Amino acid sequence: MKTVNYENAADILPEDLLRRVQKFAAGKLIYVPETTAKRSWGETSGYKRYLAERNQEIKEKFISGFTVKNLADEYNLSVESIKKIVYSKAEKSLKYRCSLSSAKEFSKADKLEEWVHSFLLSDGHNQAFSDGLKLFDRYYLGPFIMPLNLFSRCCGPEENIKYRVNAEWFEKRVQSLKKALQSNDDMPPLIVHFVDHGFELSDGNHRFEALTQLGIKEYPVIVWITEKEEYDEFSEVFNEYL
Repeated sequence: MKTVNYENAADILPEDLLRRVQKFAAGKLIYVPETTAKRSWGETSGYKRYLAERNQEIKEKFISGFTVKNLADEYNLSVESIKKIVYSKAEKSLKYRCSLSSAKEFSKADKLEEWVHSFLLSDGHNQAFSDGLKLFDRYYLGPFIMPLNLFSRCCGPEENIKYRVNAEWFEKRVQSLKKALQSNDDMPPLIVHFVDHGFELSDGNHRFEALTQLGIKEYPVIVWITEKEEYDEFSEVFNEYL
């Protein structure tokens, strides 16, 4: 019989994930089974197939009489996302590019989530973030322009920052991005998390610092949200940017 070693969740889980677990199981003993295989983005039997099957199911329910609002509530999607699915024609093939225009194309085709993972697994160099996003259904909104003063870095050389990195390497990367931003108006959007009534800059900390040093006040972002209540809050409070 396998021996089970118990550990304090506060010692092994990130703070934001710990808070979410506490909502459902504070004080309880939970067994977390090991995964036998990681889901690879783009596998024929993987997430793309799941999205295609989900969208087909939504279309069939719409035809049978379900309203757009009913479907939005059932699938934890925005009303606009449901409309794109049920009124869409034959899907065209989209080719990922590391750019704002590419993100917009994917969003228009209701494939923004696919663009996010394609970016994180290639140019974004952040597989851990991609894997974490796939653990739950999320809302993905954007890209749209928002004021940069709503966000702050969580990565950098500062002593008390959440993710501390080498100062020389950080500044070198920022200076490189400043040059890129000045010569390229199709840079990829930032990726931010709306949670607990505020924002966390999930991806794009170096770009954010470069933008700040250049005096740029607003920039395109993609917002991801997990909870339906927080999606509703964001839609109400930040409606002017949608």
